[in-house]
Amino acid sequence: MANRLRILVVASEVAPFAKTGGLADVAGALPRALASLGHDVRIMMPKYRGVEAHATDSRIVVPRLQVPLGDRVAEGALIEAHGTSGVPVYLLEHDHYYDRDNLYGTADGDYWDNCERFVFFCRGTLEGLAALQASRPGVSWAPQIIHANDWQTGLLPVYLRTLYRDHPLLGGLATLFTIHNLAYQGVFWHYDMPMTGLGWDLFTPAGLEFYGKLNFLKGALVFSDLLTTVSRTYAREIRTSAFGNGLEGVLEERSPDLHGVVNGIDYEVWNPQKDSAIAHPFSAEDPEPKAICREMLRRELGLADGPGPILGMVTRLADQKGMDLVLEALPGLLEIGGQLAVLGSGDAPLEEGFRAAAAAHPGQIAVRIGYDDEMARRIYAGSDLFLMPSRYEPCGLGQLIALRYGAAPVVRRTGGLADTVVEFDPARRTGTGFVFDAFSAEALLATVRRAASIHRQPAVWKALVKNAMTQDFSWDASAREYATLYRKALKARSGR
Repeated sequence: MANRLRILVVASEVAPFAKTGGLADVAGALPRALASLGHDVRIMMPKYRGVEAHATDSRIVVPRLQVPLGDRVAEGALIEAHGTSGVPVYLLEHDHYYDRDNLYGTADGDYWDNCERFVFFCRGTLEGLAALQASRPGVSWAPQIIHANDWQTGLLPVYLRTLYRDHPLLGGLATLFTIHNLAYQGVFWHYDMPMTGLGWDLFTPAGLEFYGKLNFLKGALVFSDLLTTVSRTYAREIRTSAFGNGLEGVLEERSPDLHGVVNGIDYEVWNPQKDSAIAHPFSAEDPEPKAICREMLRRELGLADGPGPILGMVTRLADQKGMDLVLEALPGLLEIGGQLAVLGSGDAPLEEGFRAAAAAHPGQIAVRIGYDDEMARRIYAGSDLFLMPSRYEPCGLGQLIALRYGAAPVVRRTGGLADTVVEFDPARRTGTGFVFDAFSAEALLATVRRAASIHRQPAVWKALVKNAMTQDFSWDASAREYATLYRKALKARSGR
């Protein structure tokens, strides 16, 4: 293939091996899409507990990997494996750092040594690549570009431009760094700086220093060849004080190198025609069986029969997701005749608030705390509307899945929600959902009322459902856009 690229995608979580959120979905799906375009792509991630259950053909490729950590060396190993997609995955092994119950922390907070764990991950990635190439010169695989993701990989671009700048095997690598959520930055006390192996000359406002602390993500913003985030609107928003989380100045300075690429979803994984978890298959061409899914969801969750719309939510129970708005709006939502189906977990006060609401309104509100993939699919398939009233939303995957399953999204105009949901026009029968601007319960309620009035018009509603289900947010288009940006990053690197 002409212009075939060699790409290493580096992420702290990758589905199906390990997952806490949308980053894992992206890091699992994008490499598959890139490979299907003919590119030579591989993945690097930590070897967490339980990863082996999702891996095949595992073999140790670097049995003793020496990784500098400040004035000492930590020893790990590098394992090559494959997942169901066939894309090779390198697993960085160090049991003390990664053989734990959770990826980043417990209910009591982050692990105290997260800085050390992800310094090891970043330097271990580079040392692992060097060891692979040194062990089989001219034969072993080497990337042209590293695609790093979120703060856990933030030191990779820094190392490549400083400690490894003159490395014969690594010095020429280009870097593209993706911000999935700017709110999470990897900020640690300055006493951790020596552990990174980087000089104090980098601990400045122009480098890694952030209000007296060490900031992994800031390092990536300063040192990467190219930056992306997961929607065009979010790429603009994070350059403002309202969304920049203190880094808006850095992002504004790098704005010529900052690009928004909307995430996709895997249309084979999320396919109502083939989904065995739902009551009956359906499609844009044959949407009628969605009514069966709707009634079966009602029965499963104990919701009463009625003509009003089922409002679905599969979400983290967090203020970022606008869950406080939903609680405030509940009386009005019930007055409209809607029924609410919620699946998720998160902040304890919000979990308790939704439990109490369900107890106070049996038959109208059903809440399941936790995450259940099959239940999530049945909520997408059985809901008429899907609520995402987020304060901010870098991209969002829920609305993309909801569109695929014919549940019209009700979203606030922010980030990726603004880029992927178009206000429905009942006269022209164009658009895919319902959009509001103000972050208020009143605005949310007014929008649901608007949606409910259209739901009472079956022919118009059918047009909306078809519009939603015929959208294409598969990974193919996004993967092509990333390939273009990889080439741009390679050009930028070669020109330096």
